[in-house]
Amino acid sequence: MNKESAMRPTAPRDLNELREDIQRLERKGRHDSSSAALPLGVKEIDRRLPGGGLRLAGLHELWPAWQEGDEGAATGFLLALSARLLARHPGTLLWVSRADDLYAPAAALAGVPPGRLLRARARRPEDLLWALEQGLQCHELAGVAGEVAGIDPVAARRLQLAAEKAGRPCFLLQRCGRSKRPTAGSPAVTRWRIGGLPSDPILPRGLVGRARWRLELLRCRGGQPAAFEVEWNDATGALALAAPLCGGKTAAIA
Repeated sequence: MNKESAMRPTAPRDLNELREDIQRLERKGRHDSSSAALPLGVKEIDRRLPGGGLRLAGLHELWPAWQEGDEGAATGFLLALSARLLARHPGTLLWVSRADDLYAPAAALAGVPPGRLLRARARRPEDLLWALEQGLQCHELAGVAGEVAGIDPVAARRLQLAAEKAGRPCFLLQRCGRSKRPTAGSPAVTRWRIGGLPSDPILPRGLVGRARWRLELLRCRGGQPAAFEVEWNDATGALALAAPLCGGKTAAIA
């Protein structure tokens, strides 16, 4: 190529072609982010989830089971998910609630560093949902989590679309008490019900064992519902199937 041809201006591209190229790049970006997953680290669970883990670009609902203390178990599971998310992705986790009852030292013990946890308190339910939606638009955040007392399908759909567009997860921890149960029609990618289980009884009296939970995957878009009994090791930040308290081989509950 000679100097004259190198300096010759190229013909302007057709505007429609340019729009098509931009749309193709946008579709590729959405596809790449929507297919990314967060493995839970337990193969018996991950194989039930499309992509081998929780889809990052999506809404995930966590419901406590019916017994007293199960709200604490659901909070513990969300902290475990948050720790795994922050261990694999840069940024901060936004946690929005209406009551200032998240105990920061407990979150730190679960593997959520205080410097990467941004807590916000909302006076009204609509303020909480607004904060979550705005948080999903912030590139400095790894994900968002909100404590809600139920959510209407329209608001849930908005959060699902925002999570898909952002390529980041939105976790909803339901704080409905025993009066409400999960209903059909949610746009969430996954819905979980979490209950607490007794710790290992062989420990000496007065010692607290590892947290154990019963996880029920109630629905999973493109996946398989199932139930599992798991144990959380806060020292390693790992989940594992819990061996039955009476001894024997560890197994998932189909």
